[in-house]
Amino acid sequence: MKVLITGATGLLGGHLIRELQDRGESIRALVLPIENADKLQAQGVEIVRGDITDASTLAPAVKDVDLIFHLAGMMGVWRPIADYRLVNVNGSENLYKAAQAAKVRRFVHTSSHTIYGLGHGRFMTENDPLRPDPDPYSLTKAEGDRLMRRLMLNSDVETVILRPGTFFGPGDRLHFGRMAQKVKDGKGLIVGKGDNALPFCYVTDVVQGFLLGAYHKNAPGNAYNITNDRPLTQSEMFNEIADAVGGTRPTLHLPYLPIYYGSIVAERVVARVTRTKPVVTQLGALMFGSDNKHSVEKARQELGFEPKVDLRDGIKLAAEWFNAGGMQQFSVTQASQNAPLAGAAK
Repeated sequence: MKVLITGATGLLGGHLIRELQDRGESIRALVLPIENADKLQAQGVEIVRGDITDASTLAPAVKDVDLIFHLAGMMGVWRPIADYRLVNVNGSENLYKAAQAAKVRRFVHTSSHTIYGLGHGRFMTENDPLRPDPDPYSLTKAEGDRLMRRLMLNSDVETVILRPGTFFGPGDRLHFGRMAQKVKDGKGLIVGKGDNALPFCYVTDVVQGFLLGAYHKNAPGNAYNITNDRPLTQSEMFNEIADAVGGTRPTLHLPYLPIYYGSIVAERVVARVTRTKPVVTQLGALMFGSDNKHSVEKARQELGFEPKVDLRDGIKLAAEWFNAGGMQQFSVTQASQNAPLAGAAK
């Protein structure tokens, strides 16, 4: 089977490619013109250069493809919401319509747990309304999710929407790497009491969910939460990371509400003056300071999904990468996130 992956240079893409190759699939990656694809080529992945924000570049990527994993998205960078929308909404639509034209059999779209909004303090299900917080990533992922659900209504492409938790693992510079570096340097802190659940899951469990979304007969036409429904608290997570990397367990607690409201001021006032990303964003304050849990019961019942990696074990595995100097390695993903957007010139 010919499989196309967007976002192949990212954390999830790298882990997914290994599993697909074990299945004997023929893999093609859509890679930005500026991205270094040497590692992918060495793995035997076919490289097609293009940009989801430029629809005219997508026909070669989708030609003769049976299955698409759409992992590419903008996140974790300080850019205007227009840029986020160009990638997470318009780019997704461009790719989906190219898939329709090429008669691709199945399309697996990556949404996010942030589309429900953060801080509900209960297990969110797929039946909950999409009420994202006013953050460019959350807002545009929710727009993209709604768009996919509209497009699939009149499409012959088998369409699956997956809403993963915040995943981590070896190679994760964005979340695990930053958390580990903080406690390694003795600068870790807890927002609030620390007894709030964090929406983290291990990357191979997310890969499991994506494979089920790609191959299971029940998946098409559905949206599924894919995460670990046995989350650690903020304190538990940081303590485990500190122990695993030889850091210091955080003892400093900062009150949640001042941090949260301060992040809003920082984004709306300070950042606009300095044109730099605030130390604490609203999304970051909500992610770490509020209580976030997500149910996977639908995926469990319909697809047989079951988180297999205990989060404490996952932290130990990610820590091995960090302790081996992982944060000093070149980050292709970060480079691609800061790339010029081809569609912006249209």
